[in-house]
Parts: sequence; structure tokens; C-alpha cells
Amino acid sequence: MSSRARFSRPPASNDAFTDLLFNALLGFAFMFFIAFILMAVPEQTGKVDNKAEYIITASWPDNHPDDVDILVEDPRGQILWFSNKDTGIMHLDRDDRGSLQDQLVIDGKKVSNPINQETVSLRSWIPGEYVVNVLHYQSNYNRPLPVSVKIEKLNPKVKIIYYGVHKLNGVGTERTATRFVLGNDGETLDISDLQKSLIKRISTNKAG
Repeated sequence: MSSRARFSRPPASNDAFTDLLFNALLGFAFMFFIAFILMAVPEQTGKVDNKAEYIITASWPDNHPDDVDILVEDPRGQILWFSNKDTGIMHLDRDDRGSLQDQLVIDGKKVSNPINQETVSLRSWIPGEYVVNVLHYQSNYNRPLPVSVKIEKLNPKVKIIYYGVHKLNGVGTERTATRFVLGNDGETLDISDLQKSLIKRISTNKAG
């Protein structure tokens, strides 16, 4: 057999069949690829990253109408509060206003959320001191309101680094629940209850 015959093209009919088969396979592959993208996109866009290093929670009695706020100062001097809900490393996840806005209408029926709780998350951390205060923003009674404050370190496992109950005595009462210092490795180096007003700093900054 000559070399020319060995490398000669197959008959035209075989070419047509091969092209048809290739195009069909290519079409199926393209449709599979598009279907895969359409299935993957909603999952990616709907993904919520809830990563946090620390969670700070303030709670007061269920169904109580009073409004309590968390204020947190980070080592840079930035203060998180209800009018500044995100500082980059800290976020106010839940701003609870007591009985206000606790009523929801679902299917024409009023549903009440009895839980009173504010939550702050530290998505990351920087070394230094954090100051955690609670403020009695709105009061409806003439008796002290007990507010519990809890700070949890989430990684690598959940650990409570602070828990305490503080009594607020009416509108404008501000208490420093705790001040804690984080080291370069994110571990707690020191905790104290030395009082420091953050609302005064906020008022001074607004006035300036």
C-alpha cells in the first residue's frame, strides 16, 4: 500500500456523519454547561457569610416595653451605636426597641415577639481595648431594669469571656458593662468594669 493511500481522506459520507455526531455532542455539552451555570448562580448569590469572631448580646426581660441600646467602642476610638451600625469590624445585627415594632401582622393576625435582645458581632478584631456600654434609651416604669450582657468568643470554639447583669435606673442611664483587651492573637488579656461614658463622646462629636 502506498503512503498516499495510507493517509488519504475517508469518503465524504463518513465526514458528514462525523460532523453531525460532533455537532450533536457539542450541543449537548453546551446545554449541560448552561444548565449547570443556571443552577449554580442562585446558590452563589444567595450565600450569606455569617462569619464572626465575637458576639456581644444584651438582654432584658421578655415583653418589657423599655428600649435599651448597646454602645461599643473599638481600639481605634470608633463607636458602634444605633445611628452608626457598622464600623467595618463591628456590626449591630439587631437593634431592639422594646415593645416598639414588636408587633407583626401575618395573615391578618397580630403576632408579638416577646424577646428583648440586642446583638453586636465582631467580624474581625484588632488588638487593644473594647468598651461595652448599655444605655437606657426609653423607660416606662420607676423601677430598675436588669440587663444581662454576654460576650462570646466563637473561634476556634465557643467560649464565654464575660457575663454580668446590670441595673438601669431610667432614661439616660449609661453603664459600662465591661472593658476587655484583645492581644495580637485575638485572646483576652484583661477585663475590667472601669466606667467610661460613650454617649458623652458621641454628643461631643456631633456638637463639634
